[in-house]
Amino acid sequence: MKQRVAAYAVVVESGRVLLPHWVEGGRSGWTLPGGGIDPGEDPADAAVREVLEETGYHVELDELLGIDSIVVPAALRLDPRDGDLHGLRIVYRAHVVGGELTDEVDGSTDTAAWFDVAEVASLDRVELVDTALRMAGY
Repeated sequence: MKQRVAAYAVVVESGRVLLPHWVEGGRSGWTLPGGGIDPGEDPADAAVREVLEETGYHVELDELLGIDSIVVPAALRLDPRDGDLHGLRIVYRAHVVGGELTDEVDGSTDTAAWFDVAEVASLDRVELVDTALRMAGY
């Protein structure tokens, strides 16, 4: 079984949450800004870097919300030949300190947007969004 460790940020301001739109291998959905931690990279630094890459915003982390563990069976992966995947997802709360909303170029997301927290339930989203919003008290 392969393992992937990633860091994400829940950014909520004025009742709106920041979500990038993930697109990969014919699948898509709204997700949290974040992604894989580079070898030797601190998870907090990875979360800040990924938010900037996927949304154009500079953020500061406020607190660690939690760590989510998920096992994705091979049959549900983009390429089932890759085998089962154990994902560890480190989730922080963050706030914007600069930058402007910008779409990622040549990455795993194609756009980013702000949504009313109440609107999230109607979006086509990955389950991490719900998990992280619960961690954040929404």
